[in-house]
Amino acid sequence: MALPEISDSSFQVDVLDASLETPVLVDFWAPWCGPCKMVGPVLEQIDSEREDVRVVKLNIDDNQETAANFGVMSIPTMILFKNGAAAAQIVGAQPKPRIEQELNNALSA
Repeated sequence: MALPEISDSSFQVDVLDASLETPVLVDFWAPWCGPCKMVGPVLEQIDSEREDVRVVKLNIDDNQETAANFGVMSIPTMILFKNGAAAAQIVGAQPKPRIEQELNNALSA
């Protein structure tokens, strides 16, 4: 199941406002990025298995403003937004247990 794609224009509603109710993990990625393609299926799995977080994707080639606003310098970068603010950041293609550990730490904080 493909993750929903968001954009610069929908970021406020889809992520910041939505994270007031359910935390949102944003995958900053690009179609040409090999590690992004590796982590994509892991994030789809996490999204389908967990009720406590929603996962979305933001293509940094098409949405440079949001990536710049959050200091995304390398991809993949995943940022967890909770209560309208960035709560955790994971850089690089990480294995599922590492991503889940970061999520659990941030969600329980």
